Amino acid sequence: MRCFLLATVLATSLAAHAQVKVDDPWVRATVAPQKATGAFMQLTATKAGKVVAASSPVAESVEIHEMKMDDGVMKMRAVDALPLPAGQPVALKPGSYHVMLLGLKAPIKAGDSVPLTLIVEGENHQRTTVEIKAEARAR
Repeated sequence: MRCFLLATVLATSLAAHAQVKVDDPWVRATVAPQKATGAFMQLTATKAGKVVAASSPVAESVEIHEMKMDDGVMKMRAVDALPLPAGQPVALKPGSYHVMLLGLKAPIKAGDSVPLTLIVEGENHQRTTVEIKAEARAR
């Protein structure tokens, strides 16, 4: 029975990872005493869903943010969820949607590998995790 449960959990986990493809994940390196930075990537979901949360051991909190023009002023705000339409790439990039790492526990240097976890909710309200290793870049 234990082997069956382990196999089921493993299969479910692998299926969840296959449902969201992550391309070119990176984090902007920081300078002292900077306590926040952005993470960027391209996400493509095989089935419609949405990113509803994120976390990282390098930050006290992690939020999904959107930057957009509002009355001629660029504004950044946290969003409750990031829609992932089936089969359509969603770019998280500077000046648009991105992952914000807040309350950094230490500086992030170019070349560091930054672990991130995204929580994705499917149309059936089932949540899965996507584990990411993002390279820190100086750009």
